[in-house]
Amino acid sequence: MASYNKVILMGNLVADPEVKTLPSGTLTARFSIAVHERYKNNEGEFVEEAHFFDVDVFGRQAEIAQEYLEKGRPVFVEGSLRQNRWETEDGQKRSKIRVRCRRFIMMSRTGGPAPEVDVPGAPPPESGAGDIEPEASAPDAHDAVDEF
Repeated sequence: MASYNKVILMGNLVADPEVKTLPSGTLTARFSIAVHERYKNNEGEFVEEAHFFDVDVFGRQAEIAQEYLEKGRPVFVEGSLRQNRWETEDGQKRSKIRVRCRRFIMMSRTGGPAPEVDVPGAPPPESGAGDIEPEASAPDAHDAVDEF
């Protein structure tokens, strides 16, 4: 059976990224973004709703997120969805969907891409900067992000 898992979101950071180092030594950052949706309801009035998504980034992207992302900053995120499942101490089953970021683009406050940031050690844009395969940069990240 064929399957495809890709998500693209653009929104504003709810808080500064939270950064940790995994037991493997890989740096990881987690941040939440608010994505606003505007639509007309049945009465013809415009309604605006905010939806919140948790995003996990790894390796060099986590360093960049730690250094440049801050609460309120617009960001474009591309990645895949991951469902984490666990059981509480009292036996209740829980789950949460997170975005495993493949790449992100920092946006300017006006909505376009931000001016390029000179990041020492980062590959030049034409070589696919920001395109990091999560499995290659954080092999144990699938299990370790649950401990965040």
